[in-house]
Amino acid sequence: MLKFTSFPNFRNIQSSTIKSLSSFFSSLPKTQNSNCVFQNYLIEFFNFPESRALAVSNRYAYVESLEKPQNVCQYFRTIGLSDAHIQTAVRVVPQVLLMDVEKTLKPKIEFFQRLGVAGSDLGELISKRSFLLTYSLEKKLIPRIEILQQVLGDDKNNKYLIRILRRCGWNLINGEKSRLLNNVELFKRCGIVGSRLSLLVSNKPRLLVMPEFQIKKLVSQLSDMGISGDSRMFYHGLYALSGLSEETSERKMELLKSYGISRDEFIEMFRKAPMLLLVSKKKLQSGLEFFLKEIELEKAALCSRPVCLMYSMENRVIPRYRVFKLLMSRGLLKKQCTFPQLLPLTEEKFLQRFVLMFRDDAEELFLAFKGQSLGSLSLSSS
Repeated sequence: MLKFTSFPNFRNIQSSTIKSLSSFFSSLPKTQNSNCVFQNYLIEFFNFPESRALAVSNRYAYVESLEKPQNVCQYFRTIGLSDAHIQTAVRVVPQVLLMDVEKTLKPKIEFFQRLGVAGSDLGELISKRSFLLTYSLEKKLIPRIEILQQVLGDDKNNKYLIRILRRCGWNLINGEKSRLLNNVELFKRCGIVGSRLSLLVSNKPRLLVMPEFQIKKLVSQLSDMGISGDSRMFYHGLYALSGLSEETSERKMELLKSYGISRDEFIEMFRKAPMLLLVSKKKLQSGLEFFLKEIELEKAALCSRPVCLMYSMENRVIPRYRVFKLLMSRGLLKKQCTFPQLLPLTEEKFLQRFVLMFRDDAEELFLAFKGQSLGSLSLSSS
């Protein structure tokens, strides 16, 4: 016969157990929002999806009225933010709606205004980087920005500083102060100082918060490829490598290899044009196909001028090749001149030297440049 175990007598359950059970059930997610007013406000005025509005309103269930959120919105309007700016800022960080205007928001906004962030620039910064308003003014914002100002030196109107905040504000403000200072010193030891340091930091601010061992690894890679700290290409090399994963770099090297370019030749190309690594694979392949296959440029010539692969095919390379080909076919280039030599010239100088100076042929050369009269210039016949 089956024996049934009797249910426990709840009166004998210890009070600590009851408290534990009560705590457990109270911690379970609520299925019904007790703050419908705030939830509807987020949906109607900020275009929140219903599920996110529910989650946010539950997180701030203590909100009993819309007085504070409405005060925040009104304040934002008085400093020049559009409704679109305000909506974006709130969608990024809903918490800003619940900040005290006088004690919290206003001092931070005035700090940014003193830095020169105003008008549409202020609207763009606050809308896209509203998380900056969640940091302590005294403990986070002021100390980090003072470091950046020291690094940037003579930064007129804080132009570079504002660019950095737009690009990498969260990491810089939230990062460790010691890491910022250590990385700055590391760059200086590598020879990146003055305007070069300002340019590097403003264009690649995440380098300031990158772990030191990663920066040293990049420096070692550059050294292995023959680019030392005193080289003018060191800055460009560091910029390029820091923006790529090793896998991406390897894939691009494999692409070059498929066109007969050896690793040593690739290193030669990288030393001369480090930013070549940042060219998209599609554009790189298009350039290799054109120079090495279509016009049959010698590989050595391309390796000696790798910057050719960085120019726009449609806007620079092909139009100038049409002109070059026409000049060559008519024997108008008296001096020894190769096609890659034409590419670095500005459009104005190119037209002056290779179109307008040949008065009798200038009109046809210009039409060839614009692609309006191809005739025998079809690339397929090259």
